[in-house]
Amino acid sequence: MTGRPLLSIHRVGPESAAQVLEVVLAAFQARPPLDPPAAALSETEGSIKDRLAAHGGLLACLDDAPVGALVLDPVGSTTYLRRFGVVPAAQGHGVAAALIEAAVEAADGSEDLTVVAREELPRTIRFWQRQGFREIRRASPNVELRRPLRTHAFQAPDADAMRGLGRSLAGQLAAGDLIVLTGELGAGKTTFTQGLGAGLGVRGDVTSPTFVIARVHPSLVGGPDLVHVDAYRLGGLDELDDLDLDASLDDAVTVVEWGEGLAEGLAESRLEVVIVRGEEEGAEGLDPRRVELTPVGPRWHALSFRALG
Repeated sequence: MTGRPLLSIHRVGPESAAQVLEVVLAAFQARPPLDPPAAALSETEGSIKDRLAAHGGLLACLDDAPVGALVLDPVGSTTYLRRFGVVPAAQGHGVAAALIEAAVEAADGSEDLTVVAREELPRTIRFWQRQGFREIRRASPNVELRRPLRTHAFQAPDADAMRGLGRSLAGQLAAGDLIVLTGELGAGKTTFTQGLGAGLGVRGDVTSPTFVIARVHPSLVGGPDLVHVDAYRLGGLDELDDLDLDASLDDAVTVVEWGEGLAEGLAESRLEVVIVRGEEEGAEGLDPRRVELTPVGPRWHALSFRALG
């Protein structure tokens, strides 16, 4: 009985140009024809060697057989992932996700990762979005997507896991912290906040604050209160001053649903939480979610979220 193939990721330079080229051509030749054709198809061993000589790349292997590759290309404060590809036979083995996580480590010193995808390939764009990348510009036929390097992603296969993630995060929080919570209707924003409330030990059932805009849940354990805000109907977060809350935001953990683009002025630091629904229903009828945490500002510099979940 054979075991599961062993996946390994290697940092490589120009000496691996032939292997990287083989992977890149196999991956891009398997994609639908594009007009104009993908520039990767015109690569040669010499051109790949030049690219790798500049900043190196990553090579993924399954049982020592090269199956995935990318070239690192730092530009300003970001690192572009060029010639990213996985051979068709190795897709579905977690190779692409492992390459991205290795790129996060390899791009130390950059603020984010950037990729360029083709707009004719919506499935590819959705893949990058599920990996925490967000579209920043579009110049037909190219779509540029970017992921902050400090984004930490967690899987929540069901509501209990979502609450558990919130409860675990609560142990990292302190009075004055601001959480900006984003996700489509039904994504699980309130479920996540229920976990926060349980972890903080606050009073009252945490439900959607839609009809009252904000609720204050006092602490039962001498910790910070929880202020739960729905910003969907607010013209700006300055309107919070008019809500006559029973708690100072400096003394509470404040969670703002639908706060992206509005809540940034509330505090110098914030934790951005984005909940993304999976494309397909999981096993046994589960409806999985991907939860992305991006710390912004000095408050979070000393904290790590890798152990959550």
